[in-house]
Amino acid sequence: MLKSLFALSLFATATFAQNAALGLPMFNQTVNPGSDLIVQVQRPNSLTGSEEVAVVIGLQSCANRPCTPPSDYLGNILYNGPFKPQYHEQYLPPYQNFTVQIPSTASAGTALIGVAHITLVGAGLFPYLETLNQTITIT
Repeated sequence: MLKSLFALSLFATATFAQNAALGLPMFNQTVNPGSDLIVQVQRPNSLTGSEEVAVVIGLQSCANRPCTPPSDYLGNILYNGPFKPQYHEQYLPPYQNFTVQIPSTASAGTALIGVAHITLVGAGLFPYLETLNQTITIT
């Protein structure tokens, strides 16, 4: 029993060590419809082996309703493709910037940038999916 709990805790630690983070956009950053927005996905190093697969970046308008968690709905897909984080500055973890365009039809008000991060983890390369989000304001 103790060995099982130890193995489970190691598995959980390895999984959480794979987490990505959003460096940009900033919380409540203001953007205009039709403008470009930089979405920075950071991927700190971990001791567990992994292979990056992809990220999907979506935008959902929350001007007239509450935002839906990105694990349920990403909204309008702005990017869907490879993810290859690299070191740029010594004080930041490896990251990749994605320049996406806010649709010209985007409603003014609160919006949510959602990111789905897919990676393969461990020696057996099991699939791992996480979602991230950041609230922005469309003017």
